[in-house]
Amino acid sequence: MISNTSQATKLKFANNKSEHIGSFLRALKLKKARYDFADRVIYEETLRQVENAEIDNLIDIQFDLDCSVMTDGDFRRSCWHLDFLEQLNGIKGYKTQKGLQYKDAVTKPYDIRVIDKISFNSDHNSLAQYRYLHEAVEGFATAKYCLPSPNMMLYPHLRNNRYYAGNLDSYIHDLGLCFRETITALYEKGCRYIQINDQFLAYLCDERYRAQELEQGIDPIALAAYCVKTLNAALENKPEDLFIALHIERGNFYSSWLYQGGYNFIIDLVLNKLKNIDRYFLEFDTERAGSFEPLAHLTSLNSEVFLGLISTKIEMMETKAEIIKRIQEASKFMPLERLGLCLQSGFASMEEGNKVSYDTQWKKIKLMNEIVQEVWG
Repeated sequence: MISNTSQATKLKFANNKSEHIGSFLRALKLKKARYDFADRVIYEETLRQVENAEIDNLIDIQFDLDCSVMTDGDFRRSCWHLDFLEQLNGIKGYKTQKGLQYKDAVTKPYDIRVIDKISFNSDHNSLAQYRYLHEAVEGFATAKYCLPSPNMMLYPHLRNNRYYAGNLDSYIHDLGLCFRETITALYEKGCRYIQINDQFLAYLCDERYRAQELEQGIDPIALAAYCVKTLNAALENKPEDLFIALHIERGNFYSSWLYQGGYNFIIDLVLNKLKNIDRYFLEFDTERAGSFEPLAHLTSLNSEVFLGLISTKIEMMETKAEIIKRIQEASKFMPLERLGLCLQSGFASMEEGNKVSYDTQWKKIKLMNEIVQEVWG
């Protein structure tokens, strides 16, 4: 599909063929500060001081690793999406009886629910958080803001809420408008690169969950259409100098996962119908993601695909030879100039982090950069 991103903006990032996904392991000092704040042992000001210091240190590390696009590591979040979503108008966080079951792990018992009309909150803390990062890297790197997709609100327990009961079209409309206003507000704070993280699209890739939806009388094809509608509405008439990446996330908590299945189901139903997506981050680190063959059916010539071949879930280091071989395999389905290399996911989508050491975290980014230099020059 089409993109309104200017050629000048695309060229700004064209030579950037390696990219991390955003989140990094939290230091024990930061984890303790967050726990102490939750237990009312320290004031918010003290927590912010610790967060700022850790983010400043992370920026220095990213600079040393030649990262031209930088994030704050999600250091101000406990969870990659819930912390953001619960601050929108009409959404409330609450403690659940049990956490979300991943393949080999269970999260803390916490979730969100829809209690009222959904809309953007002009006091959302993401604006101040982004601005701190922007000012810290301005002049030598691009500050990337990682935004959960509006499609994260399409899970059954969220879309089947009392406020929008029987009016899913109104729900979709409000979600799209809310995120469009969010993106506008971030842009006004100086943001020129937004990465949208979408786990629900991976949910639709998984045959088991599509079968569950069918059992409840819901057509997964209709859900795919709603995904297109929400994202296109959120990105409608976006500024031409705003670069947009979409990361399809298969679940990333304590080195465990949620979904499996290739991209075949969503290529034509979703990805080929999306507008204003400049770059896709697609996981291909395990067989759970399927083959590269669906890339041949991604018709948008305006979009790049970065291959998530380096895992953030395992301590073992990949080798240059094996990653380069896989890049060459992918290039049979999509021209090499439209491909890039990225990490499979973040190192710590949740504050607990994956079972990977700090040293390995940085080694994997260094390896990624070295491979990109060898393959793309």
